[in-house]
Amino acid sequence: MIRLEGGTKTYGTELSEVRALAGVDLEIGTGEYVAIMGPSGSGKSTMMNIIGCLDRPSDGNYYFDELEVGRLPDAARARLRGRVLGFVFQSYNLLPRLTALEQVELPLVYQQAPNRRRRAAEALMRVGLGPRIHHRPSEMSGGEQQRVAIARSLVVNPRVVLADEPTGALDTKTGDEVMALLTELVEENGITVILVTHEQEVAEHAQRVIRMRDGDIVEDRTRESRGGISEVPA
Repeated sequence: MIRLEGGTKTYGTELSEVRALAGVDLEIGTGEYVAIMGPSGSGKSTMMNIIGCLDRPSDGNYYFDELEVGRLPDAARARLRGRVLGFVFQSYNLLPRLTALEQVELPLVYQQAPNRRRRAAEALMRVGLGPRIHHRPSEMSGGEQQRVAIARSLVVNPRVVLADEPTGALDTKTGDEVMALLTELVEENGITVILVTHEQEVAEHAQRVIRMRDGDIVEDRTRESRGGISEVPA
């Protein structure tokens, strides 16, 4: 479903060029649960932004279902992003004056989709927040706010959810609950989940762990069973 071929991203000028992504080759299939790890500056967020159609490669190709996304005009990439991708961020990105229901409804408003209120309520019930739909962020815990953010990502029925440090602002217990919810999306709904994390404990929830350094993939391993992890064939 997702394929990067020689994905390269550079910033700056020829005299002071920074290579954030160094010719990465990557494939991620439907229903995979992938964690991307690496130190600051390793290129993991840059790669996530390209996969999420928030940025485009300087060189190389990015395909989504064989559609070459990297060369699409901005408007076409925005339509693709709104139709098939959901985003979850560490900071929740909730608007303080809106209720949970209104927060989740927003992507559907932008799409001028029908049945917005019903679909938003269903998404909130799906993440266990049915009784909290009329609460504002200040009236909810951090874990509840993150669930609202997940519901907002799900309301468009995405094929891929991209989660950037989704437990970074949460305590361990609440973080485990959020990770269990992401696991459920993969196992019960077949949604592809790609998350960026610094935490080994978070990455262990994923079926596959990709480690990056200096803009390149240095390790790509998949969990075949509870007993161990094996390297993904090149």
